[in-house]
Amino acid sequence: MSEDNKVPTLPVPKPRTRTNRKLLSFLIIFFLTVLIILFFQSSLSRISRIEVEGNVLLGSDVIGQASQVAIGDRFFAVSSATIGQRISTVPMIKKATVKKVFPGLIHIQVEEFPKVAFQIDPDGKKQAVLADGSVITLPAGSGVPLDMPILTGWADNDPNKAALCKVLGEIPQSALSDVSEIKPDPSESYPDKIKIYTRSQFEVHTTIAYLPDKIDNLPGYVASLVEDHITNGIITMLEAEYHSPFATTSEGKTDSKTDTKTTPKPTPKP
Repeated sequence: MSEDNKVPTLPVPKPRTRTNRKLLSFLIIFFLTVLIILFFQSSLSRISRIEVEGNVLLGSDVIGQASQVAIGDRFFAVSSATIGQRISTVPMIKKATVKKVFPGLIHIQVEEFPKVAFQIDPDGKKQAVLADGSVITLPAGSGVPLDMPILTGWADNDPNKAALCKVLGEIPQSALSDVSEIKPDPSESYPDKIKIYTRSQFEVHTTIAYLPDKIDNLPGYVASLVEDHITNGIITMLEAEYHSPFATTSEGKTDSKTDTKTTPKPTPKP
């Protein structure tokens, strides 16, 4: 057979693997994009439930408003840390922990500043005073017992009141069980001097700075006085601790403003 009569060789087709891979990658990206769009348009991407726990004095609606999130908002639009920071700015809230649970649940756990005292507003309504100095009016007919000291004579903007509330929050309630009322009694030597009235009928003179150290001694001191058949009078707990009887006026009434047994020294800074 001559060379002119040879059958021409057919070209071998090139593999299409690379083209198929590109097409497959495109299709995967396309379908993923569609799925993501559908997800963010569905109810699964929205907040469906908000739980608040740990609140006693603050309403859940107040905390919910502070969080700045609501049912129907996008679940992934804001972080748990950001929600917690928003809630922590609310007075009375000591700490807020937020946990997001997919799908759609926002769980808010709050810790309020402890209640340390009560006060009565000019309208006669009971108010709870917290360790940060904030005040909340108790609902009428709530039946909350006044089982903590009552603050009287304090201005709302008095820095000593805020300092007192902080100190009261650090003292065990058992140490304050005999305390019924606390009022300011500042002097030149003791700007943070206070008067404490006890259920055992004693009047205690001390300062906010001395209170954490002195209050533990009060129950034992009162008990020793009662053993000596002394059931009332003034207990001074400053540089030294001593008792003096109520002074009697010419009209036979008691006056507790004559307790000057020692020369006072400035209150040490806490």
